[in-house]
Amino acid sequence: MSKKYTIQNSPFVVPTTDGKLIEEHFGNATDKNPNISIAHMVAPAGWSEPFQTPEFDEYTYIIKGKKQFIIDGDTVVLSAGESIKIEKNVRVQYSNPFDEPCEYLAVCLPAFSMDLVNREQL
Repeated sequence: MSKKYTIQNSPFVVPTTDGKLIEEHFGNATDKNPNISIAHMVAPAGWSEPFQTPEFDEYTYIIKGKKQFIIDGDTVVLSAGESIKIEKNVRVQYSNPFDEPCEYLAVCLPAFSMDLVNREQL
C-alpha cells in the first residue's frame, strides 16, 4: 500500500545572489511537480527584483513585515495577515523597500519555472 501523503521537512533552498531566502517545499525543483509550487520566502529589507510577466497565477500570503507589488502600474503594499492573487500574464514587480525583512508564502499555479517567469533585463 502506498502512502497517501508526503511530509516535506527538507525543502529545496534555491540559490540566490540578492539575500532572499527561497525554500521550495513542493514544485519543480523539489518533487518535479509542474502543476503547483509552494515556497516559504524571506525578502531582506531593501530587496527588489526586475519586472516580470509570469505564465502562472501567483498567490502570496504575508506572514511578517510588508511587501510591495507594482501590478500593471498600480502600487499595492500588503502587511502581515494579508494575501493577494496575481493573474498570469500580468506585468508585476515584487520588492521590499521597507526597513525590515518580509516573510511570506508563495503558491504558483502551474509551478514556478524560470522558463515561465519572463523576467525583464535590468
